[in-house]
Amino acid sequence: MHAFILAGGFATRLWPLTESRPKPLLPLAGKPILTHLVRSIPPEIAITVSTNAAFADAFHQWKLQSDDLRPTPHAPIDILIEDTRSDDRKLGALGAVAQWINHTNIEDDVLLLTGDNYCGFAFDPFFAFIQHSSQSPVIIAHDIHERSLARAFGTVVLEDPRGKTLTAIEGGRVEKVQSFEEKPAEPKSTYISTGVSYIPKSHLRVLVEFAEKHPDNVGGIFEEFLRRGIDVCAYIPEEGQWFDIGSFESYIEATRVLVQGLKKDPSSQVDDPGKCIGSVVIGKNCRIQNSTLENVVLFDHCIIENSDLRDCICDDGCVIDGIDLRGKMLRKNTHLVRGH
Repeated sequence: MHAFILAGGFATRLWPLTESRPKPLLPLAGKPILTHLVRSIPPEIAITVSTNAAFADAFHQWKLQSDDLRPTPHAPIDILIEDTRSDDRKLGALGAVAQWINHTNIEDDVLLLTGDNYCGFAFDPFFAFIQHSSQSPVIIAHDIHERSLARAFGTVVLEDPRGKTLTAIEGGRVEKVQSFEEKPAEPKSTYISTGVSYIPKSHLRVLVEFAEKHPDNVGGIFEEFLRRGIDVCAYIPEEGQWFDIGSFESYIEATRVLVQGLKKDPSSQVDDPGKCIGSVVIGKNCRIQNSTLENVVLFDHCIIENSDLRDCICDDGCVIDGIDLRGKMLRKNTHLVRGH
């Protein structure tokens, strides 16, 4: 099996945090989103991370830490660079997968993942199922519980959600999929794709053929499988958090759920930790004095003095003195000083 992680988006909804940093490398609970994902993949599975030329250096720097990401020894982590620096020149997510399959002559089963999702559920039962029991494509699905929320995702309609489970396994269950709909206006289900799926090598040609006409439609490949009479299954974990870090609100919410209290790098200084309320993450070499932080994420080298920040995210090198902020994202090296 070979894992392919899609990490080539430009994440305009998280601008300016993604102005010079790709979304999968944004810190979440103290580690890049991509690091959380890679640590979920068994070390014997080779990984290819697909990104764009604009963020090539950032991913190569991240890769230098790969020996710390997975147990040693481990299969390689490769960075695949798509030669584009803007959204309007991209191959498309599914197009990038197809090109990789063709150019690399992939003849393995493929684990396909999107690099901007946090998957807090156990992967082991899923891998056990696909390695020993499945010759069908499998989607990991998550119950978001509200159909209004499901509109923003690819929805998975189960063949019989109230009937007998197809396969019960420790840590989750497997159901047959009746249909898959990408961001439907009127969702028929609250089960959504987590951005993790398994495609057996026997069906890779279908993916390549479909991608020729639909290079942007990753979710559409499952509709195509079903149209061709190929069974698709959904693995539904029993427990575990899942977040699509696609917006400021989801970033703050994921931090609030994953971090309880103050999470501070040892190199940083906080004069009064009692003024850190809710979920607060502080990166490297920061200094906080006479300030209240509530549900705040500070990247590295930030200085906060005499200020009140609530529901804020500050990129590297921000300096804030004598300012109250609510619900803001600040770009790298922003200086807000009262009187200046």
